[in-house]
Amino acid sequence: MDTLHRLYELFSQQPRLSTDSRKIDPGCLFFALRGENFNGNRYAAAALQAGAAWAVVDDPTILPPASDATYERYIAVDNVLETLQALATLHRQTLGIPILAITGSNGKTTTKELIGRVLSRRWHTSITQGNLNNHIGVPLTLLSMNRQTEFGIVEMGASHRGEIARLCEIAQPDFGLITNIGLAHLEGFGGPDGVKQGKGELFDYLASVGKTAFYRQDDDTLQAMITERPTLKAIPYRASILHGTHTDTGLEVHEAGLTIRTHLTGDYNRNNIAAALAIGHYFQIPTTEIVAAIESYIPDNNRSQRAVTSRNVLILDAYNANPSSMNAALDNFLREESAIDPASGQTLPRSVILGDMRELGAWAPQAHRAIVERLRTADLQHVFLVGPVFCQVAQDTAFPTFANTADLCLYLQTHPLTGQLILIKGSRGIQLEQAVDLL
Repeated sequence: MDTLHRLYELFSQQPRLSTDSRKIDPGCLFFALRGENFNGNRYAAAALQAGAAWAVVDDPTILPPASDATYERYIAVDNVLETLQALATLHRQTLGIPILAITGSNGKTTTKELIGRVLSRRWHTSITQGNLNNHIGVPLTLLSMNRQTEFGIVEMGASHRGEIARLCEIAQPDFGLITNIGLAHLEGFGGPDGVKQGKGELFDYLASVGKTAFYRQDDDTLQAMITERPTLKAIPYRASILHGTHTDTGLEVHEAGLTIRTHLTGDYNRNNIAAALAIGHYFQIPTTEIVAAIESYIPDNNRSQRAVTSRNVLILDAYNANPSSMNAALDNFLREESAIDPASGQTLPRSVILGDMRELGAWAPQAHRAIVERLRTADLQHVFLVGPVFCQVAQDTAFPTFANTADLCLYLQTHPLTGQLILIKGSRGIQLEQAVDLL
């Protein structure tokens, strides 16, 4: 038996694994991954001591002498990451279940969550948890599926060309969906055309193996990408047929007598709702079940959340940001009817707290300057900008700028905001959610 199949036999007997020696389940497989700033091989012995049954390593210098009692519990391979990925693919093939892959510049996670709830009305569905959507996260997502799983949904993130293609090789999806093509990770992709090519690798894979893509037909870029791949089996849907209104609890959409009352904030979420509706209909899930599933989703983790505090109404969308999502958030925020203060009955003035958009490379100053120019003419009571790029490009404005969120928090402690409708939007690394307790 080769090493991969031996590992799979061990995994099948005890389907638990870890890549962090500080988080060991008794009897698990420990994979000693390497990174730019860490080498998991150094912690293999600690993982075994903490209760791991086996340690998969690729550094022979850390192996104990053959006489050592733990020697047999080390499994040496050429490359731990590639072994983890191969194990995940073998597990995916063994399960033989349908897999839907979701990628895109914006909306991946919300779309995944909505579709997951819809498909769960028919099948035992497993979806990507948290942000496990990269070359390590996708294998872990696949390996978290078990014999009871009947349908898998795998979110795929990327910041360079070739990454989606590799994730498709690992997950081997039967279905795919690209939420949109936006201005995200421009530095890694090498510009807007690179983003289109990189995300399009999902369509390329599906076309090469005769599988199916879902796409939003009223998105010109996605429509063009489908047209460029005439052999791809493609199922169209539209978001433009959904008409949205905003309520105190969230976005409400209407279409042909159908009403869906969501907990989502932002008109841009019509795109994500349309995807969930289309896939639910494709798999013949009753419309009433689809609606109930979408309505059951309550966003968390700082994504499109609407929160009412003792002093303000917050639209918290601070999980991540790029020029496309930042402009969409501002579009929605400036267009929607303002919130009403329940105590006074007065309309709340709008304010924004925006953080730097990261991973834009040479495009960063231009992209941030465009946001600043837009803010100059917006009807906003307060504008607070956080991060070194915003600080640089907003020097000639009256907007308060802060190098980091800690500085913003210090300011808010002595200059509290009260009675505002506040949009909070920024890249993950800015951590704007740290200011929520002061709002």
